[in-house]
Amino acid sequence: MNRATLLVEHAAELVTVAGSPGPRRGPAQAELGIVHDGAVAAGPDGRILAVGTTASVRAGVQVAPKARVIDASGSTVLPGFVDPHTHAVFAGDRVDEFALRLAGADYMQILAKGGGILSTVRATRAASADELEERTRGFFQEMLRHGTTTVEVKSGYGLSLIEELKMLRVAESLSREGPLAVVPTFLGAHAVPPEFRGRPGAYLDLVVDRMIPWVAHEGFARFCDVFCERGVFSVEQSRRVLEAGKAYGLAPKIHADQKSSSGGSRLAAEIGAVSADHLEYAADADIDALSGTETVAVLLPGAAFMLMETAQVPARRLIEKGVPVALGTDFNPGSSPILSMPLVVGLACLRRLLTPAEAIVAATINAAHAVRLGDEVGSLEPGKQADLVILDAPSHLHLVYWFGRNLVRTVVKGGKVAYTES
Repeated sequence: MNRATLLVEHAAELVTVAGSPGPRRGPAQAELGIVHDGAVAAGPDGRILAVGTTASVRAGVQVAPKARVIDASGSTVLPGFVDPHTHAVFAGDRVDEFALRLAGADYMQILAKGGGILSTVRATRAASADELEERTRGFFQEMLRHGTTTVEVKSGYGLSLIEELKMLRVAESLSREGPLAVVPTFLGAHAVPPEFRGRPGAYLDLVVDRMIPWVAHEGFARFCDVFCERGVFSVEQSRRVLEAGKAYGLAPKIHADQKSSSGGSRLAAEIGAVSADHLEYAADADIDALSGTETVAVLLPGAAFMLMETAQVPARRLIEKGVPVALGTDFNPGSSPILSMPLVVGLACLRRLLTPAEAIVAATINAAHAVRLGDEVGSLEPGKQADLVILDAPSHLHLVYWFGRNLVRTVVKGGKVAYTES
């Protein structure tokens, strides 16, 4: 009989999100796989041994003498949240620009004047790797307290070979440290740096000919991303970057249709992107292009909320067309200083993008597939990593009902308690 070193039992609701080999699509996006009086057992290797009712799990595993047994009576147990889109390594803030936006300034206008992303580039270049690591560690600790157990982190505030590598090394160092699993993405094509102002083609030569080969050689990134947007990088420029990344083994991701219908979603479909992110201005033709592909649509309602966007992501159309939908925080210092996945789940529901069940699927198993970790995390199933969250609430609906309140009581990462409310 299998010996459990961790047992979480008697959950009022155990939300397994189990049973699908790929990301959830269409009606399956709302299937939570709830078990009442549920339990999860994990072994010494940090993987799940058994999931089911408390009685069935107790009957199927042997609890080790020094096992951690957690009584989850009256609580909801979920898979650990997967945040598939963040810019968590940065220095400084953009509080002044936030005030300008509140007064009516436009995000793209601020960027065109050398602010926005470029403001953070200046601050990040001036910071040491140790300073960035210390600050990012603090962000990760807060993410963990809100139930995130896996986080994607993009570069993109360096915009030079040395500075981009500095950012990716910070992410890699913190991934080794844990407890969060960190998924690194190269985003050298985030903006045109000041020294290449007016010469985007020359900057992309640097990205394609030097940055991508170096990043791939060092093994610091799994994905290559690009900000495909009018006034930043065109569809053809974005295609060049992503195809170069693919040639070096970096799977493509894309910032698509955030501020306009720029063709980014269709490029994602054509190039076989792992995810197309934002999509606030995705048109019907864009969604039709994504339909039937393996690309996950990563929605970032925190960014649209903080930028006071009137456009709403056509989430219902995406689901109706069978496009798998995920959620992320887009945590960054400018457009989304939000690092709580429960807050994003609530925003997705309150802005009428998704139902609570769809939003939880989007923040767990579909988010895991958006970073190609769906076989490892994102659901509670035997063989997967024992990453789970215990909420101080008897139902998953409370995650939205108590909007803005952190209900996370305990977080388990790899079968070990990584955080518990004091």
